Amino acid sequence: MTRTAIQLYTLRELNEPLPDLLARVGEAGFDGVEFAGLGDANPAAVADALDEAGLEAAAAHVPIGELEDDPGRVAREYHRLGCEWVVVPYLEGAHFESREAATRTARRLDELAARMEGHSTSLGYHNHDHEFASVDGETGFEVFLSESEVEIELDIGWAVAAGADPRSLLRSLGDRVPLVHVKDTHDGEPVELGDGDVDLTACVATAKEVGADWLVYEHDNPADPLASLAHGAERLRELNG
Repeated sequence: MTRTAIQLYTLRELNEPLPDLLARVGEAGFDGVEFAGLGDANPAAVADALDEAGLEAAAAHVPIGELEDDPGRVAREYHRLGCEWVVVPYLEGAHFESREAATRTARRLDELAARMEGHSTSLGYHNHDHEFASVDGETGFEVFLSESEVEIELDIGWAVAAGADPRSLLRSLGDRVPLVHVKDTHDGEPVELGDGDVDLTACVATAKEVGADWLVYEHDNPADPLASLAHGAERLRELNG
């Protein structure tokens, strides 16, 4: 069964304690959350808040430097919350600007994935649009994918912003995509679901066809985070069927 979650980066401007945010997410009707760090929150209190809100921990975004410095600590911290996946949320465009760079990036993430696997945690990579820069007739992202075995959290909004076909990517990646960021974009900028250029119905259907575990709503810069939370939850429930 494909479940729904929200990337908590969407709600960062609320500046509320993490347990309070989790309560809001539970009330909105999501099945889970994807963390964007824990801040100064007590992990035990966060675990209790997840239980009280009826939420699961879908995954966590963790910067690559933090993961490479101490993968064991990161794994232990998020295991307490029930996280099976940690995701590198961003790498700069230079990591994908040439075949050599994309290949180095692939090897770096594969090595990190092996380290995380040693701590019973799966590693993923979340794309933006700059990974799709042209490289010798392909894109940097295509080179990276062919050289790496790391799992992918495909952001369909950023893929569309880059001119790529997210449904084709989902089909080609298959079970390498346990998590899908359901984002809408227009003219290269994030917008509320249904206000942009992404064929959300078709993309979600394809994500479910290939067996994605989680549909994760994200809006990078919502004008009204609470309204975006409510709208995202309602729209994602409709899309998930």
